[in-house]
Amino acid sequence: MALKLVTAGESHGPALVAILSGLPSGLVLDRSQVDADLHRRQQGYGRSPRQQIERDEVEVLAGLRHGRTLGTPLALIVRNRDHKNWEWGMSPWQPEGEPSGKGTKEVTLPRPGHADLAGALKYGVSDVRDVLERASARHTAVIVAAGSVAKALLAEIGIAVEGQVLTSDLERRVDEARADRDTVGGVVEVRARGVPPGFGSYATKGERLDARLAASLMGTQAVKGVEIGEGFELATKRGSAAHDEILRDERGLYRKTNRAGGIEGGVSNGEEIVVRAAMKPLPTLMKPLASVDLQTGEQAEALVERSDTAAVEALAVVAEACVAWELARAAKEKFGGDALGDLLAAHHAYLERIDWSPR
Repeated sequence: MALKLVTAGESHGPALVAILSGLPSGLVLDRSQVDADLHRRQQGYGRSPRQQIERDEVEVLAGLRHGRTLGTPLALIVRNRDHKNWEWGMSPWQPEGEPSGKGTKEVTLPRPGHADLAGALKYGVSDVRDVLERASARHTAVIVAAGSVAKALLAEIGIAVEGQVLTSDLERRVDEARADRDTVGGVVEVRARGVPPGFGSYATKGERLDARLAASLMGTQAVKGVEIGEGFELATKRGSAAHDEILRDERGLYRKTNRAGGIEGGVSNGEEIVVRAAMKPLPTLMKPLASVDLQTGEQAEALVERSDTAAVEALAVVAEACVAWELARAAKEKFGGDALGDLLAAHHAYLERIDWSPR
């Protein structure tokens, strides 16, 4: 059974939910490790005060017993602690009594750069709150929780995934932007070590590992560009300087260079997988841009709502989770197994067959 992930939840609703299906039974999960990843996502220079409100922790509703997966769907929840201030405004049912707390007024001034206007037009809503609550990057909390589970599975077959920020002098840029009531973006990189050749496929676009990684990262809020390996830089080189020569030693086949970022023809080639994502400046500004009121048609300034000045360090954690999930999905497709022992046996047999070993 293939790994699948479905998420639900709004930024200020009761909770965020993730349902993971296709996990093998017998995988040991560490609650403290999942919570540690959730904590990492909330850190970083330039984050908003909401991160002190939430203090994210994972809850499990199904699919786990005594810390081990059952092979059935795993249901994860991350509660929105701030929901207590939005109980009337984000009530799932028709609220009773007088409006109180936050979210009681309709949002009619869409923010440039956000999903507000496009979503309102697509779904035919007049209150942009119906759009922005789900489009919010708050949703990435359960992506990180799912990614933590994926990392636990990958660790069983010797694969480690780590994200980092590449943008230099981030704190200075954040300080300058905050003083101007503005925002900044940046670039993050994810590296995966120990991935054997053979993940993904060249058979169809949907099976290509690089396409899957790019889609997962591009589907993350505020990401506007993705590259594998040297990516766009390869377009400036000649072929003789753009590709990685194949060599062999006593440990098997390898490359001295890794310009391809560990993927050729949509398939992992045994080298370290390297993926980068470019994040645009966040679209919620304390000094708002011009907008148009969707109800009156009048020119006005866009909605102002609590926001980060930067979330680049948080993106590194989210991107790490996205890459881990896609690699875990590819590993499950490659090795199968309803029980963890079956997957490990298939992985061992595969490594015995091919001319490669982790470096």
